[in-house]
Amino acid sequence: MTTNQETRPSAATKPVRWAADVVATLREGARLRLDYSAQSLWSVDRMIEEIRRDGAPYAAVETVLRGLGAYAGEVVVRQTGAEWWASGGDHWIRTPDNRLWDPMDEARRCFAGDGSLRLLCRDATAGK
Repeated sequence: MTTNQETRPSAATKPVRWAADVVATLREGARLRLDYSAQSLWSVDRMIEEIRRDGAPYAAVETVLRGLGAYAGEVVVRQTGAEWWASGGDHWIRTPDNRLWDPMDEARRCFAGDGSLRLLCRDATAGK
């Protein structure tokens, strides 16, 4: 591990907070209950698809996408015992089988129409 990398818990601080913020916001505003289950990622993927279809500019939804990606990452962390890692301002998760996953980038890919947080979770937990 280089000195520029951090592992959980320090690397987890921001993504865990981003995930909690999006869970609270969606519960209040959209009345969507996210429970950190793999099944809840179906709703997250659909929500991102709806945002994209509505034509929202990326800059307007960047923070929400980051939170949804962090939420998906935290789902994987809780299911597999993965750890958050950070370097240079980027955050990703490392599953116990040493694979790296970037759920925030996957959320951006979903918004672009070429990704799925549900499938990322499925793939990341397959080796569990």
